[in-house]
Amino acid sequence: MGINYDIYNRAIDIIGARRIAAKAENDRRFEEINQKIPEIAEVNSQLAKTGLEIVNVIRSGEDVSQRIESMKVKNLQAQELIRKLLRDNGYPEDYLQIKYKCEKCFDTGFTGGGQCECLKSVISALSVREMNSNSQIKLCSFDTFDISYFRGKTPEETSACRDIMSRIFTYCKSYAESFSTESQNILMFGKTGLGKTHLSLAIANQVIRKGYDVLYDSAVNYLMQIEKEHFGRDDSGRDTLQSLLTADLLILDDLGAEYDTPFYTSTIYNIINTRLNRSLPTIISTNLNHEGIQKKYDDRIVSRLFAIYQCLEFVGTDIRLIKRKMGEN
Repeated sequence: MGINYDIYNRAIDIIGARRIAAKAENDRRFEEINQKIPEIAEVNSQLAKTGLEIVNVIRSGEDVSQRIESMKVKNLQAQELIRKLLRDNGYPEDYLQIKYKCEKCFDTGFTGGGQCECLKSVISALSVREMNSNSQIKLCSFDTFDISYFRGKTPEETSACRDIMSRIFTYCKSYAESFSTESQNILMFGKTGLGKTHLSLAIANQVIRKGYDVLYDSAVNYLMQIEKEHFGRDDSGRDTLQSLLTADLLILDDLGAEYDTPFYTSTIYNIINTRLNRSLPTIISTNLNHEGIQKKYDDRIVSRLFAIYQCLEFVGTDIRLIKRKMGEN
């Protein structure tokens, strides 16, 4: 699997900009303190001279360990004096320390073990944004979900249908509002045209606005892309599978529409199982009913979907057909 250098370089630029911003803010604070507390400016000047003196002593090649130790003590005393002056003037002790966004790598993007988690996080976020660029996430909201379109064959069925869908709607809205990476997994199943895509998109829309990474697309599209990358037929440098395994929320739409192949089945199991092991929430929608899911997938997948996922069965008559009869788009 290759590296997507465009995303990688953009991530490096973002991390680099953070470091520059942190240093610029630190320079601003130094300038502020030098003006408001001249004593600190004088102490900093003495520290700079001490640092230069240490360098010169080391370069001399003499046995000057005692002199260096003495200078270190003076240095520590000067730093303590600065902290005291800051406290006395109503500032935090660490006001003049650079505040990096990531204290592990100091906004370099790298630690002794390679890429820092902050760089990986930026790469993941950029990958998610690119993968979602052609999706319809922004097209749906909870405000446009209308329970009145849900109907049965009789008034009694219509009432029961709307009651069920009202509870599902309330659950999904609450799920989005209180979302965290510890939220439940959801399986939405039922016939086509009953709002599964609408509600999953509405969840995605709201969760993204909360700042989480959300991946949304049809299972078919994801599986086809993973297959291309796995068998070397894609040179974009993407790692779609890795993105699916690590996104804060993954939404797989229309599961069950993909071809029955060993590769697709094993990939679906890998996605479901890995995200469960990592306690990352997944929302899956399918037009298959309970029996259809059991028939299409092996026990490893079925047991996880029905035993661990919150199962929401959508009911009613295809809303698109109802709208068509009513002359709506």
